[in-house]
Amino acid sequence: MKIACIGAGYVGGPTMAMVALKCPDIEVVVVDINEERIKAWNSDKLPIYEPGLLEVVQEARGRNLFFSTDTKKHVGEADIIFVSVNTPTKTHGIGAGKAADLTYWEGAARLIASVSTSSKIVVEKSTVPVKTAEAIGKVLRRNCQDPNVNFEILSNPEFLAEGTAIEDLQHPDRVLIGGADTESGQKAIKTLAEVYAHWIPRERILTANLWSAELAKLTANAFLAQRISSINAISALCEATGADVSQVAHAIGTDSRIGPKFLNASVGFGGSCFQKDILNLCYVCETVGLKEVADYWYQVVSMNDYQKQRFVERVIGAMFNTVSQKKIAIYGFAFKKDTGDTRETPAIDVCKGLIRDGAKCCIYDPEVTPEQIFRDLSAPKFEWDRPNYSRSQSHMLENVQVQSDPIAAADGAHAICVLTEWDEFKKYDFAALYEKMVKPAFIFDGRNILDHAKLREIGFIVYALGKPLDQFLQKNYS
Repeated sequence: MKIACIGAGYVGGPTMAMVALKCPDIEVVVVDINEERIKAWNSDKLPIYEPGLLEVVQEARGRNLFFSTDTKKHVGEADIIFVSVNTPTKTHGIGAGKAADLTYWEGAARLIASVSTSSKIVVEKSTVPVKTAEAIGKVLRRNCQDPNVNFEILSNPEFLAEGTAIEDLQHPDRVLIGGADTESGQKAIKTLAEVYAHWIPRERILTANLWSAELAKLTANAFLAQRISSINAISALCEATGADVSQVAHAIGTDSRIGPKFLNASVGFGGSCFQKDILNLCYVCETVGLKEVADYWYQVVSMNDYQKQRFVERVIGAMFNTVSQKKIAIYGFAFKKDTGDTRETPAIDVCKGLIRDGAKCCIYDPEVTPEQIFRDLSAPKFEWDRPNYSRSQSHMLENVQVQSDPIAAADGAHAICVLTEWDEFKKYDFAALYEKMVKPAFIFDGRNILDHAKLREIGFIVYALGKPLDQFLQKNYS
């Protein structure tokens, strides 16, 4: 059996590496038109950072795992084709700002149709709007010259969490495969299920119809994002009343009906999927006339935007209502720890908000490159999800500096803003940092990972999100 995957990004690369590792009898080829990216996958400096990924790639690469730019050859030879291309949010036209742009998906389908001389199973692996399979099926069947070639389309949404992707791939809660309720559709489901059964217990391989599988992916992300927005809404109330959001979260998290996960208040959620999938869900609801349902889910996104704006206003308000020309150290730019991914990271909006008020942001992140930071801060909204984005211009920005050393980032700063929960931030010598900073020295902990009592003993004025406010902050911001 031969498997090809179109798209060598965050989903395609790790997923195919795991399939190759666990199925040594299957040839797995990941193809992409981006030569730089393929070159990186064939090196020991992979294009994405994910704990444990390099070891998996090194074990299978060259044996039965390959990365190539020869898309036509490998797609033509494959029995199963995974499609992991970008599905960005539309930036103009009907549905702009919420509908998914299927340009790259359609291009992939046309490629598959043009090179297929044998029947294929085509697997949706990237996040796609409900009913994509139906549209893709039409493109495949109308563009394939050989009448004997059949295409069976499956939906196999990924449920990876960045930072733990390898663990999630090795021991998933479930694998979901959606297909047509026909004899050939069920046969295709069985074929793909047998690939996963090399290492995943059968009871964890769930099957559904196509529409259910597509909708399950959007719904799972919407529910997770909703939990974050819910606890973030309560964090604002905690600050206003003197409650502690960590205590509230712990108390409700011990209720077995609720559970403790995704209840950490923060400066906001990020990542490639949450906002995009909710907006997509809203658009689907609107197109079938369910305005009230769409409005309900829009609120999850607007609460996330509110939380980022609230954080910016808290910083400015605490610092005597002006951050003009003040150096602010930003600790963490990735949207979460253990990843170099910056897609939709709250740090973008926080930095932009501070810069608009005249602040000089000095950014440190252990995994994100300066080029990526400058690109993110100078790119228009939704542009990050386009294939040419990784090669687009990154502008040096006047009020932004990127440091490779956290101590240098804090030197001469008025404040430190913690925007990613990297473990290393907890281990810093904050007494030494305090000495290098302008007084009064502030710490704004957007992730609630630091020892706030100890920081106050050192002399810092501390804002901890969703916690009772420092006296100093109450005077400025009541």
